[in-house]
Parts: sequence; structure tokens; C-alpha cells
Amino acid sequence: MNRDRILGQWHQLKGQAKQKWGKLTNDDLDRIDGRVEELRGVLQERYGLSKDAADKAILDFEKQHSTTS
Repeated sequence: MNRDRILGQWHQLKGQAKQKWGKLTNDDLDRIDGRVEELRGVLQERYGLSKDAADKAILDFEKQHSTTS
């Protein structure tokens, strides 16, 4: 997982993250601010995911949007 890429492009990815994970609020997305660990925690809280499942969801999201520049 390229954590620096997510952090660096968070403003572009926020809308796509909101579409994928509709339970995340705008406040959640602002607080996350591209930090993968913060995103993992919020996904675990909102969706009841394990750490591994949240990491997989984030990795899948990153792969899906790897062409976003």
C-alpha cells in the first residue's frame, strides 16, 4: 500500500472515499486527512471491520484509484 500517495492525494480521493464508504461523514474525511491509520480506525468503527479487513479495503481502494493523478 502506498500510504504516501493516499496522503498526498487525499483532497482528490475524498469524494471517491465518500462514495465507497457512505457511512463516513465529511467531518470524518476532514479528520482522516489522508492518514491511513486514521482511515483504518474509522472504517473499523463505522463498519465493524477487523484491522485486517479494514487494511484490505484500503488496499483495494488504493489499487482502484492508482491512476488518479
